[in-house]
Amino acid sequence: MSLVNAVIKSYLRPRISRIEYAIRNPHRIQENTLRYLIHMARNTEWGKFHKYSRIKNPADFARQVSVQNYDTLKPYILRTFNGTQNVLWPSPIRWFSKSSGTTEDRSKFIPVSRQSLAFTHYRAGKDIMALYVKNNPRTKLFDGKCLVLTGSVSPNPDNAKAYSGDVSGVLIENMDRWVHHFRTPSKEVALIPNWEDKIDLLCRETSGVNVTYLSGVPSWMMVLANRMLEYTGKKDLREIWPDLELFIHGAVSFTPYREQFRQLIDYPEMKYYESYNASEGFFAIQDRNEPGDMLLMLDYGIYYEFIPSEEFGNENPRTISLREVEPNKNYALVISTNGGLWRYMIGDTIKFTSTSPYRIAITGRTKHFINAFGEELVVENADKALAYASFQTGGQVKDYTVAPVYLRGKKAGSHEWLIEFEQMPADMKLFSELLDDKLREINSDYDAKRKGDMTLSRPIIRLMPAHTFYNWMKSRGKLGGQHKVPRLSNDRTVLEDIIQSAGIRFDDE
Repeated sequence: MSLVNAVIKSYLRPRISRIEYAIRNPHRIQENTLRYLIHMARNTEWGKFHKYSRIKNPADFARQVSVQNYDTLKPYILRTFNGTQNVLWPSPIRWFSKSSGTTEDRSKFIPVSRQSLAFTHYRAGKDIMALYVKNNPRTKLFDGKCLVLTGSVSPNPDNAKAYSGDVSGVLIENMDRWVHHFRTPSKEVALIPNWEDKIDLLCRETSGVNVTYLSGVPSWMMVLANRMLEYTGKKDLREIWPDLELFIHGAVSFTPYREQFRQLIDYPEMKYYESYNASEGFFAIQDRNEPGDMLLMLDYGIYYEFIPSEEFGNENPRTISLREVEPNKNYALVISTNGGLWRYMIGDTIKFTSTSPYRIAITGRTKHFINAFGEELVVENADKALAYASFQTGGQVKDYTVAPVYLRGKKAGSHEWLIEFEQMPADMKLFSELLDDKLREINSDYDAKRKGDMTLSRPIIRLMPAHTFYNWMKSRGKLGGQHKVPRLSNDRTVLEDIIQSAGIRFDDE
């Protein structure tokens, strides 16, 4: 083991003690976080309007500030983006994480403060490494470099002091110089806005680098991996990077991609760590080698509340605190942050797999579900069913989206699946049956609607040509790690747009 590797491991060790303290004292840390946020923002425009000086506890906070979304905070955020300070947060804000969402054309600009950079995003980066080293003490991770897939940033034409871009690009622009020694590609290549140009240059620049771990969105890392194998003529990523041992992934479910990465990296000891980060903050980290859930990180300057599933869609939803959550129930996540987001519903749904310590799994999006017939299908259900059907039939799903086919007269409704396969199943009929059977097994509401084909008939599977989803995303200007194909939609807008973009007409239409 090199001296550098040993020194970095020693540098990370104190964070384990802090993480363990948070596990032992979750409610104290969360209550202190809320007090800190209220104290910091009490003299901001937002804090004065909502009488933050009078807030003494979480109940006061919930009474005085209603649950927000991007539309309600947008006027305050855009004023900050255009140069007005001390609106939502006291420290000057020059950086904004730009997110176009998944189905909307408009951009969302999420403020990134000095505090959220230091105590949320960068702290999370240290913690991922600290937890990995704790679980794998013999690692040689820091003898090489991390290959990071990042987005780009650009100045605000109306305010020369403000910049926006993918959160990964914002982090690259602001990190300490010494950190760049441990990552690849170069900053110049990493921040290229054209995704296709970036991938080609990235292959040239990193094929000869000792890459020991990867970090990025699974779908886009898959694009890079396949391009890298094509560029080098190799069949396995470990032939290019012999010391590769870890892939840190997030943003989309890894379930549909797990088997594909196992084929790209034929190394039984390869580790895959999930992280839950977004434009709005960094929330959870896989803290064990075994996948399945993530530790909710409680000392990142983020205060959490949760909306029970029965409150989804209500104009003024009831929220509960961390103390009140129960395992295996769906909640919408509400956050207040050290970047000036207040009781902000980010749109993700989670469930707690454990409450001692608090571990979570992402189940989907509040807007990305199908409930056209009362089936309450979430992304987690779809991913699990696809993984099961694929494993049983030897298929590999590259991308997919699902939408309802509505009831027509006496004809039952159904779900229409557009699927692009990396490898076709041996038996498509069996694949469809297994997909349906697994959905019925894991979702009782879906099963109830499927009984007798009265309300919901078997799923309709549409095989899409190669590059369908890539070309659709490209046509919308949404190539890159921050952009994701919508998995489930409660209407047919996205699905029909993809079909039209591909120029396909199915025989049964």
